[in-house]
Amino acid sequence: MSSKLLKSGLVVSVMTLISRILGLARDVVVARLMGDGAAADVFFFANKIPNFLRRLFAEGAFAQAFIPVLTEVHHLDDKKALREFVAKISGTLGAIVFVVSIIGVIASPVLAALFGTGWFIDYLNDEPGGDKFTLASTMLKITFPYLAFISLTGLSGAILNTLNKFAVAAFTPVLLNVCIISFAIWVAPSMAQPAYALAWGVFVGGIVQLGFQLPFLYRAGLLVKPRWGWHDDNVVKVRKLMIPALFGVSVGQLNLLFDTFIASFLVTGSISWLYYSDRLLEFPLGLFGIAIATVILPTLSRNHVTKDPTSFSSNMDWAVRMVSVLGLPAAVGLGLMAEPILTVIFQRGEFTPQTAEFASYSLTAYAFGLWFFMLVKVFAPGFYSRQDTKTPVKFGIWSMAANMVFNLIFAIPYGYIGLAIATSLSAALNAGLLYARLHSTHVYKFSGQTVLFLLRTTVACAAMGVVIVYFDLGDAFYLLDLWPQILHVGKTIGAAVLTFAAVMLVLGTRPAHLSSSGS
Repeated sequence: MSSKLLKSGLVVSVMTLISRILGLARDVVVARLMGDGAAADVFFFANKIPNFLRRLFAEGAFAQAFIPVLTEVHHLDDKKALREFVAKISGTLGAIVFVVSIIGVIASPVLAALFGTGWFIDYLNDEPGGDKFTLASTMLKITFPYLAFISLTGLSGAILNTLNKFAVAAFTPVLLNVCIISFAIWVAPSMAQPAYALAWGVFVGGIVQLGFQLPFLYRAGLLVKPRWGWHDDNVVKVRKLMIPALFGVSVGQLNLLFDTFIASFLVTGSISWLYYSDRLLEFPLGLFGIAIATVILPTLSRNHVTKDPTSFSSNMDWAVRMVSVLGLPAAVGLGLMAEPILTVIFQRGEFTPQTAEFASYSLTAYAFGLWFFMLVKVFAPGFYSRQDTKTPVKFGIWSMAANMVFNLIFAIPYGYIGLAIATSLSAALNAGLLYARLHSTHVYKFSGQTVLFLLRTTVACAAMGVVIVYFDLGDAFYLLDLWPQILHVGKTIGAAVLTFAAVMLVLGTRPAHLSSSGS
């Protein structure tokens, strides 16, 4: 049971690790090229909107609604019915996202004004910030079609994941990073505005990712001719599950868009500082949290279809322990070492020491919410696998409303840092509400062994934090050259990891506890 999940999780994590490393390389290239200037703010803005819709149409709400229904059809062991369902869902989704993409390209000035209102006001008043609105409108025309290609990529990835072929979908984002890096290195120098080259890299990356997955679908016998199937019974079921999930699963993305809206009124660099800190947070979140969520949803769906509540709870327990043993120490490390890590990874070219300092403040605030972000990724499939998308939606609405209130409370005194604080607090609220409902409806509750495991992990994280503080050089760190800085950060991380592992062992934790449902 959980040993099989562990193997699948490791496969996804390894592929995701490759993707995240290349993602960091991409961000290093972008940071060196643009730093935290106006063009950087606009590129991150123009990339965020289609990525938000990607979470809705691709790996977010659609996947959460599609995979349980696909699991049901696949469980019937009727190849013809499975191929017919794939044909109709791909034709329906494909038609919708291509229409949305065309509308997005045409309406790019409206979108730029809606989500970058501060820039639009500057544009109307002929102020310097108005250039950002013009640049954002043009760049959205380039990046928006990415939505169509990546949505179909998400569909094919969800099919392959249901067939337990996790590596393909997990590796696919590597290709996007390769495209952006290639355009940044070889195309950007020849353009008057380098940000346009990055936008074209995103566009081409969407096409390449979809093309990469098609041969694997063909080999699985599921590369079929798309057909419109709006009224097909299974497509209708996906639609009904997806409509509420559109909001519920993407509440975090909606919060980030709202943060972008507020940041457009703040000083230049605010969006970039939030982006760089969010990218470092995404590294462990994608490597651990999303990887575990990816393998757990098809498994929980099968547990529900086969009416096996014991395995359902056991698999949920395993997922909680995994994201805790990986997520909690990562949160402590990022929170306490934010500026040194940002410095050694990004500080070169246009990315200045001041950029690292400002981005470190928001990274520390985001780190507080890392474990809660991961728990949401685990708890939400507990509902989606049971084809209950309404409950996460309700809690998502509450959490987003709370985020807006938190923004008003913290953004006024703390600016962009307040936005990061608000996002973390809303994630904690969302995770708490999801678990409370799972517990109260007797679907899932922490076992006594998992509670003990969490206590051990907390103590080990505290010991790890003491070691990090002990190794801190203070301002002397920033007087070192790059390689001594890298060596010091590596030494600190190594000592922290060894401390964490040693304390966990002393407290009685063994590797077997992560590959089975035992304590």
